[in-house]
Amino acid sequence: MASDIVLAEAGSAVSEHANGMPQLDFSTYPNQWFWLIIMLISLYLILSRIALPRIASVLGERQGAISHDIEQAEELKQKALEAEEVYTKALAEARAEAGRIVAEAKAEIQRDLDVAIAQADAEISAKSAESEAAIGEIRKGALKAVEAVAKETAGEIVNMILPGSGDAKAVNAAVAAKLKG
Repeated sequence: MASDIVLAEAGSAVSEHANGMPQLDFSTYPNQWFWLIIMLISLYLILSRIALPRIASVLGERQGAISHDIEQAEELKQKALEAEEVYTKALAEARAEAGRIVAEAKAEIQRDLDVAIAQADAEISAKSAESEAAIGEIRKGALKAVEAVAKETAGEIVNMILPGSGDAKAVNAAVAAKLKG
């Protein structure tokens, strides 16, 4: 009996090999076509109802995020440009203000310098006048001293040369005439 089973199994194996591959058996084509259509419809329904909407929503979200980021970048760029304009304007105003302050400071310094120079000139003029007056006094004193010394010396010389003949008034008049020119 065991040999019958082995022979029966061997016979069925031989009959399968004799028919070939079951996919190529024309008698099973309608059944294969049926399941192919069922599988394609199932795959289409799964993809169109579940997978593709999810993929489309993810792509839409990504596109929305990208668009939103681009809009934000444009807004930030615009704000940066406006901030740069404000900065440039403030910098120009600050430079103008600094120039005005420098000009005012220069003018004030020049006024102070002019006042100081005028005061110094006035002091110098006053001191020059005082000095000239003092020099004039010294000259007058020196001329009087020279005149006195000259009169005394001339009187002594006249008395030495001609003893007893010296008239003091005549000697003083002669010295005064010589000093006047």
